[in-house]
Order: sequence, then C-alpha cells, then structure tokens
Amino acid sequence: MISAEFPWLSTITLLPVVAAFAIPLIPDNKTKIVRWYALGVGIVDLALMLYCFSSSYNLQESTFQLFDSYAWIPQLGIRWSVAVDGLSMPLVLLTGLITTLAMLAAWKVEKKSKLFYFLMLAMYSAQIGVFVAQDMLLFFLMWELELVPVYLLISIWGGEKRRYAATKFIIYTAAASIFILVGGLAMAFYGETVTFDMTTLGYKEYPKFFEVLVYAGFLIAFGVKLPIFPLHTWLPDAHSEASAPVSMILAGVMLKMGGYALIRLNIEMLPNAHVYFAPVLVILGVVNIIYGSLAAFAQDHLKRRLAYSSIAHMGFVLIGIASFTELGIGGAVLQMVSHGLIAASLFFLSGVTYERTHTLAMEKLGGMAQQMPKVFALFTMGSMASLALPGMSGFVGELTVFLGIATSDVYSSSFKVVVVLLAAVGLILTPIYLLSMLRQTFYGQQNSGIVIESYLGDAKPREVFITACLLVPIIGIGLYPKIATQVYDVKTVAVAAQVRNVLPVIAQQQPSSLYARTLSAPSLASSDTQ
Repeated sequence: MISAEFPWLSTITLLPVVAAFAIPLIPDNKTKIVRWYALGVGIVDLALMLYCFSSSYNLQESTFQLFDSYAWIPQLGIRWSVAVDGLSMPLVLLTGLITTLAMLAAWKVEKKSKLFYFLMLAMYSAQIGVFVAQDMLLFFLMWELELVPVYLLISIWGGEKRRYAATKFIIYTAAASIFILVGGLAMAFYGETVTFDMTTLGYKEYPKFFEVLVYAGFLIAFGVKLPIFPLHTWLPDAHSEASAPVSMILAGVMLKMGGYALIRLNIEMLPNAHVYFAPVLVILGVVNIIYGSLAAFAQDHLKRRLAYSSIAHMGFVLIGIASFTELGIGGAVLQMVSHGLIAASLFFLSGVTYERTHTLAMEKLGGMAQQMPKVFALFTMGSMASLALPGMSGFVGELTVFLGIATSDVYSSSFKVVVVLLAAVGLILTPIYLLSMLRQTFYGQQNSGIVIESYLGDAKPREVFITACLLVPIIGIGLYPKIATQVYDVKTVAVAAQVRNVLPVIAQQQPSSLYARTLSAPSLASSDTQ
C-alpha cells in the first residue's frame, strides 16, 4: 500500500512530460515503438488518476485535497503547489481519458512521429497542470506551456491552411494570456503581503474598481479559450485545419480550461465583481447559443459545423456559471464534461470519414451510410448526444443549466423568461443543423467522385473502441447522472453559497433591474437596522 503522503498529483502532472524526454532516445525507424510508448504513458497516467482518486479522494469534502507544495523559486516566493477539489477532479479525469484516446487515434501518424508524440505528452502535462495549479504563476506557466504544442501540432500536421490557422490560434490565445499575467501580478502585489497562492489571493480584500478591472481582464483571457463571442473566430479555423486527434483535445479539453478558470478565478477569487458581471455572462451565453447555432447551420465543412456547435454549447456553461445556484453551476460543470466527451467523439469520427473520403465538404459527400454503416451508426449516436437526446449526457447537462437559471431567485422573472426562451431557440436549431449534417453526409445518393479507400472500408476495431470509450460514459451519465454529479456536488454548493453571500452587500450599493426585488437595497437596509 503506497502511503497517502505520496505526491500523487505531482506524479500525475509531471509523468507525461518527463516521459516525453525519453522519446528522442528511440531510433527514428522505430515508429511503432514510439506509438506504443506514448500510449503506454497515457494509460499509466490515467490509471494513476483512477487509483489515486478512488482511494484517496473524499467526495464529501469541498476543500482542496491531495495537496502537494514545494518551494520552487523561493527568491520570488513561487511554489510548486497543486491540489484537486470537486471542480478540478472531473476535468483532470476528462483530460486523461481524451488525451490517451487521442494518442490511440493518432496511430497512423508517420510524419515526424517522435515530435508528434513528444508534443502530445507535453500538452498532456500542461493541461493537467492548469486544472491542479494552486499558485498563480504556476497556473500561468501551465496555461502558456499548453499553447506551444497546440500551435506546432496544427502548423505541422494540419491541412492546407494550417499555418494560417495555427498563427491565428497563437495570436489570439497568447495575446489573451497577457491579461492573466497582469491580473495575477496585480492581485499578488496588492496589499501588505506579496503572495501567489491562489487560496490566499481569494481571501484578500480588494477595492471594487480594482476587482472589476481584474475580473474584466480574466474574462477576456478565458473568454478567448472558452470561447465567447466575439472572441471565437480562431476556433473554426483551428478545427478545420487540425488533425482529428488534435481536434479531439481542442474541443474535449482545451475549451474546458476557459470554463474552469472562470469558476476558479472569477467566481471564487473575485466574487464581488462577479455579481456585477453575472448578467453580462448570461447575455453572452445566450448570444453564444443563438449565434453558434445559426453559424453552424450555414457551414458546409463538416468540422467547421461541429466547431460552431461547440461555441453554442459553451453558451450553456456561461449561463450556468452566472445563475447563482448550485444547480446552475453544477450544470455548467456537467455540461463541460458532457461536451468534452461528445465533441471528442464527433471530431474523431470526422477524421475517420476524412481518412476514407479525403474531403469534409458535405456537398461532396452523401450516401456514406451504405459503405460505412458502422461509422454512420456511431456518428448518429454522437449527434443524438449533442442535440441533447434524453438518456444521454447532453440532455442532463443542458436541462440542469435551464433549471438552474429558471429557479434562480436572483434575477427578475422577466429577465429569466427572456433568457430561457432565447436559449430554447438554440435547442430548436441544434437538431436542425445536426440532422441536416447527417442527411448530407450519410443519406441520399453517393457522389460518384468520392471513392472509399478499399483497404480502409468501414470502421476498424481500433476506431470502434475509441468511440465506444467516449459513448459509454455519455450514455452512463445520461441514464444515471449521479455518476458525475456526486463528484462535484459538494463543491458547487460551496461555490454558490460563497457568491450568494456577497449579493446582499452589492444589492445595497447598486441594485439592478435585472435582479429580483427581494434583493433590492431598501428591504435589506431596513432589516439590517432592526
């Protein structure tokens, strides 16, 4: 039995990147060994996560657990400080599952395979690091470290316009990261003590104007990653040019970093400013849903349609985050996990289709179901999950967000009615563009100009296995949501309680017509004087 004092999180975080440095030692002509080595590292790391969390994590605790903290750069007060709670733990598991499956999906990569798997493992560590970091500069370092592998993976192994897409990605995300650095430093140096510990930063008392400015900066930085309209334009280009394994990680993990950071930094560390910005987040969420759905319907490129669909689905995350209810915030977390699984499966199947047809233009496809019945069946299941079919995780996530915002006693009834009705428009549009996608791709007459590679044919066992590994939790969560909700319930209740505690104070200072009358300043003021 390994001691509970063993540095589990440090091992889980660093294992992939440390193991990556052994890849250059493998001979160049041993591509198969490189594949198995990288896949083995991913499986071992995922197994460590499962063992660690099942044996040493208490689901009834809302505080951080499995804490590792070591002096890293003592001259600057920077520590290697990592921990998990109900918010980060499910996203760490999501990262482990999707990244490991993405490396299996990249089994046929021949071009510079050693560099490819090195970057995949480095990105693996960086993304886990973002979710577990408890030091602001460590968080920023992991956030930045993740950008370089993605840029190279798109620019080297992408499509015809890969350099344009990769450059656009790095400009957007790197420029947005400046706001994280500036905001983090401002919070660290404010007051009498200088600290980068994120828990300590959350306890500091900041002036209202200072907190609002930092919140706005973080919102821009994380809004690019989520992404939030109009900071989203890099995403469709990146997805359309990235290879299928990279798209799996982009949609399945990287977008979730933005949603996670909004909860971790904007709500938990800046709750007063969140009260002012929450109605804005709800409005932006509605815009994301409607704009993403309409834009998806206008796309003829298969992966671009799925990319805009991701933008629409992330709108539900914004609404849940801003709901002020444990149900809504929990729904946002569930939506991130659910969308990660669903989007990874759909982008992988898009890659499977492209590998056989050499095109993703839906106008050139058609009748693929006759030659690829397994791919058609799997694609249909993924699309049903994406359009929130009951019995699948997408339905549970979106329904929970709807209930969270609809039952919130913070917003006025008229505001909630408008939000729910407009968001429902997105629910109507989603099956339209997804079913249209299936019809154009798999139904009708096959284009005579499209020839399926005879040696590939229908989905192979490896491809069925990858998709099944994603569909099983999608269906499992849909049929029994407690599989996922029990992991984060205690944490989301604590987050909702924290942000609601500051509502009466803010309501006295600046009541808004968007909020319910029960939280207006006069009634609270009179009760305080009694």
